[in-house]
Amino acid sequence: MKRVVITGIGLVTGLGVGTAETWKGLLDGRSAVGDLRGFDASSLRSRLGAEVADFEPAQFAANRRVLRNMTRNDQFGVAGAALALDDAALTIADPDRAGLFLGGNKEISEPAKVLDAVLLARNPDGSADLARMGTEGAAAFYPLFYVEGLQAAALFYISQAHGLRGANTYFAGTAEAGATAIGRAFRAVRRGEAAVAVAGGFDDPTSWWSMTKLDPMGVLSLRNELGATAVRPFDSERDGFAPGDGAAFVVLEDADAAVERGASVYAEITGFGRGFAQPGAGDPAAEAGAAGAIRSALREAGIEPDAIDCVVAEGAAVPDVDSAEIDALRTVFGPRLEQLPVTAVTAATGHLMAGAGALNAAVAALIVRHGAVPPIATLTDPDPACAGPRWVTDPGHEQPVGHVLALARGFQGQHVALVLRAHTARTPQS
Repeated sequence: MKRVVITGIGLVTGLGVGTAETWKGLLDGRSAVGDLRGFDASSLRSRLGAEVADFEPAQFAANRRVLRNMTRNDQFGVAGAALALDDAALTIADPDRAGLFLGGNKEISEPAKVLDAVLLARNPDGSADLARMGTEGAAAFYPLFYVEGLQAAALFYISQAHGLRGANTYFAGTAEAGATAIGRAFRAVRRGEAAVAVAGGFDDPTSWWSMTKLDPMGVLSLRNELGATAVRPFDSERDGFAPGDGAAFVVLEDADAAVERGASVYAEITGFGRGFAQPGAGDPAAEAGAAGAIRSALREAGIEPDAIDCVVAEGAAVPDVDSAEIDALRTVFGPRLEQLPVTAVTAATGHLMAGAGALNAAVAALIVRHGAVPPIATLTDPDPACAGPRWVTDPGHEQPVGHVLALARGFQGQHVALVLRAHTARTPQS
């Protein structure tokens, strides 16, 4: 089996467009969470999010014609992939051996482009007249509405822009989707199915469409008045997360080929595991699924739990979900958990939904590369139900790191774990 390394990272978050901006914001303990400004959120219970400011999608799109057919969701994915490839300084030598694996949560075209048609088909009592929509309303539809709304459209946009014609898959979901995309890309390169792969996750959960779905679910923070300090993973005062827009992408390569071309390596991926608990958003009995994913990843990496030096947790800030995540860590690591640094980035970037697991993997690679662990700046009073880990709460926490575990959890009990380690070039004898 080939060894697989990360040679490029592309991040777009509320902390900034670009990996350096996001990483600095994380190390400084800053938060991008604040009042939603993209639409009038006054009718919602939760009105917080981490929106991406100063985002110019035109600089990442192949051309303006293509850009017109992208949703903002697609634009984040296109930007993240472009930033990762630029960071890797990689020229695609064989397009048929270049893979693309994406995790997303797109469901619809831009809703504004269909509202006129819907209103035309409204009866006096407010009900919908579908026959009328098919006649009078048809002319008001945006001609490419259905094409624009294709769930996996970003596969086309990214592959077209960069000449990626190899193995490819789109995973739909929440945090587990982006993490799974990276895990599957890792397997593709490791098994020789692809020579290189671009992988990651992206989402726009602060949009009106997404917020109207999330708001009634009981997973968002209702402490609107707290702004940047509202999201408090593992804290006794936590009451939910705030969504965050953005993307997190990595470039994966065969380690020997990367070293031969003089690539700068962030980290090596060595293990990928998945587990499943009973379905149900916020179900507290997720321990078995998360522990199973962690053990599976450790097994593939060929290491024992004691080898892990740091954990990038899901940290959803939902009371029962956080508690279950720590229960899983206790199950796997036992008493050693007391010495194990654990962090999470949701308080800083918001929850990137389909991009969240990919972001955790990218952060894990940056931790390995820089020997620094970003803090959970809003964690001031750890919940006794989450007791055990050595919480990282101080900015600029420096620590040599050998192996890092990155976690992700889907809304329906899907769990993903990735193991990353510092890369050492292969010697002639190894």
